[in-house]
Amino acid sequence: MSRTTDADAQAKKAEVLRLYYVDDLSIRAISRQLSMARKTVRRILGREPKRPSSPPTRRVSVLDAHTDFIVAELKRCPELRAPAMLERLRERGYVGGISVLRDCMRALRPTTLDQAYLTQSFAPGQVAMVDWGDFGFALPGVPRRVSAFVMALAFSRMLYLEYTLSQKFGTFVRCMDRALAFFGGTTLCDVFDNMKTVVLEHQPPHPPVFNPLMLSYAAARGFALHACNPYRGNEKGRVERPIGFVRRRFWPGRRFSDLADLNRQALVWRDTYANPREHEVTGKVPALVFEHEEKKHLSPVQQGPFDARDQDTATVDKTFRVRFDRNRYSVPWRFVGQHVTIRADDTHVDVFIGPKRIARHQRCWSIREDIEDGEHRRGLKEHKPKAAANQLPHALCGLGDDGRAYFKVLAAGGRSVRRETLRLTLLCELFGERQVLRAMVEVMKNGHVGVEYIEFLLRHDPQLKANPPPLRLGNETLDCMYAHEPDLSVYDRVLEDCPTKDPRGDGHGP
Repeated sequence: MSRTTDADAQAKKAEVLRLYYVDDLSIRAISRQLSMARKTVRRILGREPKRPSSPPTRRVSVLDAHTDFIVAELKRCPELRAPAMLERLRERGYVGGISVLRDCMRALRPTTLDQAYLTQSFAPGQVAMVDWGDFGFALPGVPRRVSAFVMALAFSRMLYLEYTLSQKFGTFVRCMDRALAFFGGTTLCDVFDNMKTVVLEHQPPHPPVFNPLMLSYAAARGFALHACNPYRGNEKGRVERPIGFVRRRFWPGRRFSDLADLNRQALVWRDTYANPREHEVTGKVPALVFEHEEKKHLSPVQQGPFDARDQDTATVDKTFRVRFDRNRYSVPWRFVGQHVTIRADDTHVDVFIGPKRIARHQRCWSIREDIEDGEHRRGLKEHKPKAAANQLPHALCGLGDDGRAYFKVLAAGGRSVRRETLRLTLLCELFGERQVLRAMVEVMKNGHVGVEYIEFLLRHDPQLKANPPPLRLGNETLDCMYAHEPDLSVYDRVLEDCPTKDPRGDGHGP
């Protein structure tokens, strides 16, 4: 069917050409004779009218009034991004969105030529490079980002890998210590990015301002510090590439239960695949190059004094807690309002006042948790009885559930719980716990609470008589002493033996 249609079309085309060029008919005559549209005849003859081509009209953009400003800002700061530019344009009255701004900046941003870099070369034992890699919220149920600490020797490409839940200074130097122990020595110089734990400020051409704590640590371990120039990741490529290698080879599809499990898997992968592999750049095995060429050039690790724990200061709040690393830890309640020092490693958190440690907890790596040692609130209930409204004071434990119900109602009111406790304790000593409990229940049945009601019932009961127990001094020898009742008849005998005197002095007796 398609062949017939093509043949008919070719026949019509041939007939149009014959009528036009041989019979010299006009386009209108050919159209009438063949019952064909004149437009079709013109197309076959190639005589279609040419329309004048005009350039497409450009739509007016809301950014037209700000183009010069955008060009000037990009010239001054080429790395400026669209969100930051949007903030500047809002001040100038820009009402458009960020999508059209991104398209405009993409067209106006000055292009830079690719730079040429020299290949770095290092001697054995000369340089080690250190950096962090961020792996996001990867631990199930732990709202903290997982970070990878990576140290690589620049000559042998030997790699150390460890995962942590923090990038703070204490965690950082503890990872450094474990890395130096893994390599068995230190290089002459360690190269770092401009992380705040190492570099406080770096504005070339001025030299970097190093963190004093990091300078102390480097001096204690025996290596020099070097900071890369800002935005020059190529200066520490020997550690940037290993981080990418970890992301491609170790991380995809990895399953783990907690941080310890993750680090166990990372250690096995590091020692089984990463370091024994043939390096893609050098063509050599990093573990072999390190063992036979570089290890002997490392300097012994100095063991200078340095506290590698995280350290912070805080004030004990009214709930006898201190805040540390987004969690709250308890201390003994007597230290409320005191300024304390907190020191923590990977497993424990210690709280100090001066040189004395007042609390120790297992470190929590979650956030917004409250960690309390039950011993820290011991004695607080006696000191502040109202803080334990649902529990009886220690001296009144014999009152049982009814006594507990009494104190629960009492604490809801405005009475002094301390005064009630003292007077009830006295009544229990005078009349006994059983009688006090009976009066307490009777008072509550009448819809009242208060020690004066209980005392009224006890003192006006004719069958009851106060019988206080013996006074206890707390000394066994004194408490066991017994004083017999004195015999007053001896004084009568003394009076009988003495002559009777006349009180008036006139010789007449009484």
